[in-house]
Amino acid sequence: MAKVSYYTPEGLQKLKDELQFLRTKGRADIARQIAEARDKGDLSENAEYDAAKDAQGLLELKIAKLEELLGNARLIDESSIDTSKVSILTQVKIKNLKTKAVQTYTLVSEEEADLKLGRISVQSPIGKGLLGKAVGEKVTIQVPAGALDFEVLSIDRANI
Repeated sequence: MAKVSYYTPEGLQKLKDELQFLRTKGRADIARQIAEARDKGDLSENAEYDAAKDAQGLLELKIAKLEELLGNARLIDESSIDTSKVSILTQVKIKNLKTKAVQTYTLVSEEEADLKLGRISVQSPIGKGLLGKAVGEKVTIQVPAGALDFEVLSIDRANI
């Protein structure tokens, strides 16, 4: 059973574009490398040929994984997001109860996570710990550095 992943329209388009690129330009580049290596003589002792064939195998594996990912991808209807509880595509403002630091994160799919943009995966420890919480709730989340205590300050629709 494959894992269903949820995407924003932009995230889904990015995956489709990458797959299209790999199927066309990526495959053409590998075919050219194999042809060039084949022209250099004896294939049994041709390291360039072996490397090109290995690269071809890795490319085909990546294409297969992207095809599976897209086959199980679901587009999120942003208009139906419930902001009464933390869920995917909500922007949540939390306060670290120990340091009093306030942070804002947008919960997204694993493939769309980018900490620099404030996007964390719903599969991350903090993402998992916040899912289903409401404004005012306090939660202890186990992270690699230890346990952190947070309070949910606000929940809004994500601006992605």
